[in-house]
Amino acid sequence: MVVYGMQLPVQSQSAIYAESWEAAAGPADLLAVARAADAYGFGYVACCDHVAIPRRLAAAMSTVWYDPVATLAFLAAATERVRLLSHVAVVGLRHPLVTAKAYATVDHLSGGRLVLGVGAGHVREEFEAVGADFEGRGGVLDETVDALRAALGPEEYPEHAGERFAFKDLGQRPRPAQERVPVWVGGSSPAAVRRAALRGDGWLPQGDPRDVLAGRIGRIRRLREEAGLAEPFVFGAIAEPLYVGAPGWEVGRRTLSGAPEELAASLREYGAMGVGQIQVRFRSRSRTELIEQMAAFAEEVAPHL
Repeated sequence: MVVYGMQLPVQSQSAIYAESWEAAAGPADLLAVARAADAYGFGYVACCDHVAIPRRLAAAMSTVWYDPVATLAFLAAATERVRLLSHVAVVGLRHPLVTAKAYATVDHLSGGRLVLGVGAGHVREEFEAVGADFEGRGGVLDETVDALRAALGPEEYPEHAGERFAFKDLGQRPRPAQERVPVWVGGSSPAAVRRAALRGDGWLPQGDPRDVLAGRIGRIRRLREEAGLAEPFVFGAIAEPLYVGAPGWEVGRRTLSGAPEELAASLREYGAMGVGQIQVRFRSRSRTELIEQMAAFAEEVAPHL
């Protein structure tokens, strides 16, 4: 069965996907949606990561980007089952020990519900402002993932010796509740796909259309087979926007809408490609409508996936 999860509203408000009601929303709305996801069997809720948005990008991206560590910790205390995903943490903006301390604490506090999604980032000014390497961010991410593997493992005194980062004899507690925190690698460039295959426990594509997704899944499988990697691996997908039922308002031409059976049949095509988790997003005009859509999906569509 395919797991379904969702990027939370309110916590990031890019013009590409934010609904109009989110502009006036706040913590209470975020909390209500996360609790609904917990109640309706969603596999995860996700938060994005940006430190600061330059003026040249603010119109498209907005400057509303909640900190993922603070947000996931806030939601961990109000939920019981749903997993907590950073989609994606731009880990190259911070030293891996700083990242490990923050996310290990989230995993500890949540009882082992963290999934660490990581990505290279794309905003030059953000990197420059904090003194991070923008041009070399791919290589930085590769090594950071290796360093995080060590720092988020079971050892109180983790060790890593790399080209950019080195640490030993430095203890960090609390340790994560999970023996191994899953690391899902985001991105759809050739380098990101290769990074996911060789360093990740899963892949978070960035909205790849269906006809492209299957080919990239095949490439990851080949790369892992060639490298002798046999551990379980989670292939992800971001589905088209959804509306369960007849909307009665303009939901956009790319939105999948209609009877639950029709939506399920369409989404099953992802499972046939090998996708193990689908990130869903619902068109909505209010928090109430969003939660109603989540309930309808969970009760009428998800059982057929």
